[in-house]
Amino acid sequence: MKNVNKPSTSIKNWAVDDRPREKMLNKGATALSNSELIAILINNGSKEKSALELAKEILKLGKDNLNELGKLTLKELQEIKGIGIAKAIAISAALELGKRKQAAAILDKRVVRSGREIAEYLRVVLKDHPYEVFAVVFLNRANKINHFEIISKGGLTGTVADPRIILKKALEVDATSVVLCHNHPSGNLRPSFADEEITKKIKGAASYFDIKVIDHIIVSEEGYYSFADEGMI
Repeated sequence: MKNVNKPSTSIKNWAVDDRPREKMLNKGATALSNSELIAILINNGSKEKSALELAKEILKLGKDNLNELGKLTLKELQEIKGIGIAKAIAISAALELGKRKQAAAILDKRVVRSGREIAEYLRVVLKDHPYEVFAVVFLNRANKINHFEIISKGGLTGTVADPRIILKKALEVDATSVVLCHNHPSGNLRPSFADEEITKKIKGAASYFDIKVIDHIIVSEEGYYSFADEGMI
């Protein structure tokens, strides 16, 4: 019977698109550059470009910054020729997992010991939203986090928080205190008059149920603003 030569499966004969995988196998994930990691995510290149070349274009679109890359929509990622919906989804999903891992490291402590701890968690979770969102952290008597929920989503300049929805959820999860939070996509951390008014409104309504509003935190890429730290609550 005639021998049929099969293509070699040796790592050194892998295609260009597979070479980041080779490097990861030999040296581990930490040895790879951002573009090499993205190349693994998108799996293969196009007719014109390798996966690594496409990955470099993706990073350039995100200004060579992973935080900026995490803000790109699926549509924006697909503006790069060779990046279809499947590749765009893979990239977006990986970035979201990274963000959740960062947030979980803070939240897993479960017991809130300082406003800074919870502010850092909220900043990670909310800072990349291109529009304003209003969220609430619900805590029990021991200052353990029972629940976190985005209550409402708004536009570029504001969102509406209904005290009834917040208090209903607080009663459902047996919360004795809450931390209010929203983001400012503009980056400006100063509270508006509307921010101050909604804080007073929710605090007043919550007091009828013996639920304490311990802080209202505004987050952005620049950092955070705490009503409690500033003596506004």
